[in-house]
Amino acid sequence: MSEQLKFIVQELAKEPFSKNYNLISFDSLEPLQILQVLNDILALIDPKHKIDIREEVPDQTAIRIFQLLRVLKYKPPTEISNLSAFRAGLVQGEKPIIYPILEWMLPRVNDLQKRAYLAKYLVKVEVPAAIMTEEDIVSIYNQYEEIMEQFKELHKQAETLRNSGHTTGEIRKDITNMEDEKEQLIKRIERLRRKVESHPNSQVMMNVAKNLRLERDREKKIAAQRQEQLMNIQHSEQRIKRMQAQLQQIRQAGVGATPNTLMQHLEEETRANGYIVKERLPKDISARKKAVQDLQKVVAVPAMGQSDLDDLNNQITELNSEVNKLTEKRMMSNEPTDDKLSLFRQQAGIIAHKKEAAAERLRDMREEYNHVMQEAEQKRELVKDAEGGEVLKGEDFKRYVNKLRSKSTVYKKKRQELAELRAELGVLSRTELSRTEEILRQRDDHMNAQLSAVERKKGVEGYRQTQEDLEKVSSMKSEVDDFKGRTLDDISDMVRRLHTAIAEKRNTLAPVLRETRPLRERIQQLQPEHENKKVTYDRTAAGLESNMTRLEQEVRGYQEECQAEESRYHYLSSMTNILSIQQAKVQEEMKAYVSSDPQEKKRTMRDLFSKKIQEQENLSRGLRERQKMVRDNHEPNMRQMKMWRDLERLMDCKKSILERGGGAIGGGGGAVGATGGYGEQAPTYHEEDRLVL
Repeated sequence: MSEQLKFIVQELAKEPFSKNYNLISFDSLEPLQILQVLNDILALIDPKHKIDIREEVPDQTAIRIFQLLRVLKYKPPTEISNLSAFRAGLVQGEKPIIYPILEWMLPRVNDLQKRAYLAKYLVKVEVPAAIMTEEDIVSIYNQYEEIMEQFKELHKQAETLRNSGHTTGEIRKDITNMEDEKEQLIKRIERLRRKVESHPNSQVMMNVAKNLRLERDREKKIAAQRQEQLMNIQHSEQRIKRMQAQLQQIRQAGVGATPNTLMQHLEEETRANGYIVKERLPKDISARKKAVQDLQKVVAVPAMGQSDLDDLNNQITELNSEVNKLTEKRMMSNEPTDDKLSLFRQQAGIIAHKKEAAAERLRDMREEYNHVMQEAEQKRELVKDAEGGEVLKGEDFKRYVNKLRSKSTVYKKKRQELAELRAELGVLSRTELSRTEEILRQRDDHMNAQLSAVERKKGVEGYRQTQEDLEKVSSMKSEVDDFKGRTLDDISDMVRRLHTAIAEKRNTLAPVLRETRPLRERIQQLQPEHENKKVTYDRTAAGLESNMTRLEQEVRGYQEECQAEESRYHYLSSMTNILSIQQAKVQEEMKAYVSSDPQEKKRTMRDLFSKKIQEQENLSRGLRERQKMVRDNHEPNMRQMKMWRDLERLMDCKKSILERGGGAIGGGGGAVGATGGYGEQAPTYHEEDRLVL
């Protein structure tokens, strides 16, 4: 208890509660205060519970808290087995009841807030079964369930987006950065456009740049096509390998196989599937339907109390005893022929159980096989997406590993050389290279200035820059031409390699095709025999199926007859029980009526009903008298009420006139001598103007 109390106080001291309790102060709280603490936590979970406990009836408080705890799926401690005791302790604020609730709620407030939020939309409205029979109500309820399912999906999507790590602030920040970059790019493009337009050969250079861009795009497309062709070749190779593996499996399966064995295998598989479809599945479906009907009956039954449960338990006990008596009676009246048949029945039952168990194992194995195949297919898809191809096996995987090792060795050597070159570049850039570069730049600037001065004197300013631009353009054109030549060489090389690979594949497939030719001839020879066997099998299967259909119809008729007789038996047994109970009540009533014991006579139903009838008649008589009195006094009372209203109006009128005139009314028959506020003389009141009550 001390650890529990310590944990509660520590949790209440944290945010968002911030309660400054210690062990002594919290333990000394009154029951109402403890209940208020519990209600504050519930108000944090669900804001509609934010009320003052003192302003609410205790029963309503208990019902409200109890409903919220049921929504939050709180389970009372095992030592509290009685629900009424739990509710009473909750109303009275008992510590053994409140402390476990606080200990359970405080660590998981966030989860409970989410559960309470979802409960407002996901807890279904209970509709009585009598109302659900109407079509409009059923359609509206179906729409309600569809909207609830849509809410579940949308909530899952919202949770996924919240947990993805992308917040609205980050997205807005990214959009702002992208807009700034866009503006900078636009400014840079404008600056470059102005710079290019001022150049004398801008149009020529633009055309050259455009052609260069087109050639680069073409290069990318050709590279993508090349990669696609390589992928197609790889997929074709993998498909050939799969087909070879399937051919090998078919050959292995065909070794020693004869048409009779194949037919036997197919017949066994057909019998197994027929048993599953015609016997196992209908039983499962009927069992599921019965379970659904039982659940619907349970849902349709209104809430039962303890007395109803006791009655049901008593009925179950009586029915069990009756079943035991009938079983004993049947065992005593069994004939020798029945004893002989019981052995065969037992054996048939054992065989049926074995058959059902085998069918269940077969179904489980098929489900497991399908599940494993789906997982394998998913793994293949993942590997294909990640690696761009199928999973390598056997010799292919070994060759791939060796190739990867050789590439890894080359990569390590190149990386070492690159590290040495980078180190040397760093040394040069830090020492001599920077000084040499600075000197060369100064000389270059000086020479450029001299050449510009000479050009200015000769009147050919800008000649050197134009010559350099032309040299650059010519070098770029030569590079583009070289690149085009290399691209064409690569394409021709790739086409040559593709033709070589196709020829190799044809040579590889030639022996396989030669091996498949006799198999095809064998298939053509066996095809007529297979067709004849198939026709015979179909004819036999059709005859068996027609006989089976007729037998199934007979069995279905017998089953329906048995079900009708069983339902009639249960109905008659229920009516017999009801009549026996009514007869017992009648006998008790007659016994009490005939008995001379005054205590038993007082308990007779006739006396009770007679007493109730007399009470109701007395009550009716009193109500009639009261009705007559109200009817007789209605008009005088209405006149009296009208007179009181007139008096009230008269007094209000006098009061208003008195306030407006500013004078006073004399005690005798004096008049109001003051002048009204409007310059008029106030009216005079005489003795006969008074109302006598």
